Amino acid sequence: MVVIGGGPGGYVAAIKASQLGLKTACVEKRGSLGGTCTNVGCIPSKALLNNSHIYHQTIHDLKSRGIDVENVNLNLPNMMKAKEKAVAGLARGIEGLFRKYGVTYIKGHGKFVGTNKIEIDELDGKKTTVQAKDIIIATGSEPAPFKGLEVDEKQIVTSTGALSLEKVPEKLVVIGGGIIGLELGSVWHRLGSEVTVVEYLSSIDPDHFDINENHLHCLTDSKSLLKILQKQGLKFKLDTKVIDASKKDGRVLVNVEPSKGGNRETVCIFDFPKSLALLLESDVVLVSIGRRPYTENLGLENVGIDVDEKGRIKIDSQFRTSKPNIRCIGDVTYGAMLAHKAEEEGVAAVEYIVGGYGHVNYDVIPSVIYTHPEVAWCGKTEEEVKETKRPYRVGTFPFLANSRARTNDDAEGFVKMISDQETDAILGVHIIGPNAGEMIGEAVLAMEYGASSEDIARTCHAHPTLSEALKEAALATYSKSINF
Repeated sequence: MVVIGGGPGGYVAAIKASQLGLKTACVEKRGSLGGTCTNVGCIPSKALLNNSHIYHQTIHDLKSRGIDVENVNLNLPNMMKAKEKAVAGLARGIEGLFRKYGVTYIKGHGKFVGTNKIEIDELDGKKTTVQAKDIIIATGSEPAPFKGLEVDEKQIVTSTGALSLEKVPEKLVVIGGGIIGLELGSVWHRLGSEVTVVEYLSSIDPDHFDINENHLHCLTDSKSLLKILQKQGLKFKLDTKVIDASKKDGRVLVNVEPSKGGNRETVCIFDFPKSLALLLESDVVLVSIGRRPYTENLGLENVGIDVDEKGRIKIDSQFRTSKPNIRCIGDVTYGAMLAHKAEEEGVAAVEYIVGGYGHVNYDVIPSVIYTHPEVAWCGKTEEEVKETKRPYRVGTFPFLANSRARTNDDAEGFVKMISDQETDAILGVHIIGPNAGEMIGEAVLAMEYGASSEDIARTCHAHPTLSEALKEAALATYSKSINF
């Protein structure tokens, strides 16, 4: 078997195939395994999110905790070195796993020249051809381009450039209020940038987390995360469409207009949001409007593999393309563009090849936004449950009433649980709060095993821990919480 692409889906598929007895090779053109996630995505962004949070907390929070610190300075080059150390270490770790399990690692660009044949332009200049009975495409995705903005990864940047800026921009405009924009906007805001997020829609990341003011008592409302980030100092311009951008005198000038129609306007972030007749001016513009499947020069036309209108490779329920021996997983095909989703698909695709059966439970794929506080969710939103017409119940619990969150002085947010009214089966869990990304794992496991909200509520949780908020939300779903 040959895997094209060494990202989370690809390298996991290659390892699993080798473990199950297949002679396996993985073709990766980057020269470093781990794909976007390890090299210019999940891993470096989390390194910067963590270290920028420590820096921001040191300046703004330690004094109230009884810790006096003087002469705190940002050393951005060293912060970048720490990020690069984490990236390099994890990439080398994947290479070590390839050696451990006998996966052949080919550094180069792979292209189909037949249904069982791949031509590879190796990074050292050689051209080779490999043949395989089975092939898995795992080429991932790339930042979606924005018409009217020419990316140079210096002043007009994608997430890749935003992870390696040489200095903290005084003004940063983020185009797109999704996960990437919110996370990287948070990083640079903590380090000193004045950040303005421009979002075409009426809310930030509206399709990815569920906040319903009817079930949050007086603690929050449907714009919880937006309000929290605004309180931190990030600025937002919603319902706004970016027209184009140009460079002048070392700055980037951005033209915008209302996305719902009306008079065109330009906005100056130096006087945001009052002035509506000046210029949106910044040092750096981050384009984060999403990602698109990466199939450039893959030779799909040579083997008659179809893609849809969005460039995604078409597959069936067993990840097979129109050529049954060629399968496809991860960002380059359907579903959420998440590293862990690609990993699960990589394992399942190999299991289909070897044993004829594989499985991914798409109903319980977790998602996380690594802002502070974090946002995490799995399962259905309340709106999705409403559409099914099935009776349901909702339980919520605020971190403000959680003892660990209060002692940590980090108590913004809540846990929300949705269950079936008749069976009490958990249908969805949504968390805004400290360590939400870790806490969601318990909810995912419970849903995978078909647990009820009462199952979680009657499971003893250590005290004092943040996880007790999940227990209390579960209790509130079918009965009443104890501590709120």
